[in-house]
Amino acid sequence: MTPNALWVAFSTILVKEVRRFLRIWGQTLLPPAITMVLYFIVFGQFIGPRIGTMGGTQYITFIVPGLIMMSVITNSYNNVVSSFFANKFQRSIQEMLVSPTPSWVILAGYVSGSVARGILVGILVSLVSLAFTRLPVYNFVVLVSVVVITAIVFSLAGLINGVFAKNFDHVSLVPTFVLTPLTYLGGVFYSVELLAEPWQALSRLNPILYMVSAFRYGFLGITDVPLETSFIMLGVFVVGLSLLCYWLLHTGRGIRE
Repeated sequence: MTPNALWVAFSTILVKEVRRFLRIWGQTLLPPAITMVLYFIVFGQFIGPRIGTMGGTQYITFIVPGLIMMSVITNSYNNVVSSFFANKFQRSIQEMLVSPTPSWVILAGYVSGSVARGILVGILVSLVSLAFTRLPVYNFVVLVSVVVITAIVFSLAGLINGVFAKNFDHVSLVPTFVLTPLTYLGGVFYSVELLAEPWQALSRLNPILYMVSAFRYGFLGITDVPLETSFIMLGVFVVGLSLLCYWLLHTGRGIRE
């Protein structure tokens, strides 16, 4: 395929994915913002004053980066897993795979659409947080790079879930029993430095901890784990999951069966 044809294929998938979640914005964009308002009210306004400070900053300010990251992770994952499984269920993805469109273009289109939703929801949650606390920016480059790479990681993970899901129950299985617990135990509401051993060591096995900590560094300049370690972790996940997703699409494993 020519570069122009590749761009047309990629942009078509991307625009389709973006239009999909914008068309039903009441289900895809509004609920996360409302949910975060409740988190800010309960944890920030009611519980926060009792806790005081954490990591040298007000508790509500401390949890804002984690709540933003939680919304980005959830929406990036859910967008691609639901969209890809629906296309697989309707057998439109099979038609795409037998077309001249390369597998990496299909992968890039789906992932880019999910990243767009995750970042858009993250921006909405960030704007909502300004009604409850002042949100400083310590390192803008780290902030943007972490949120984009994290959205890519969970978009790829969501696509893998969509490939292997056999029914709609399987689509919600991983987010409910794996993603949600890891997110809540990933340092969103607390610093892992407060945990005693062996819980602190076990928390460091949670990959979401590194993403939340690096994102919090971008806002507040504080982190529970070395920033370099967080970026290495993100890089490993991006490369590993990208190769796995490409192989699944290229071979049709879990799709053409």
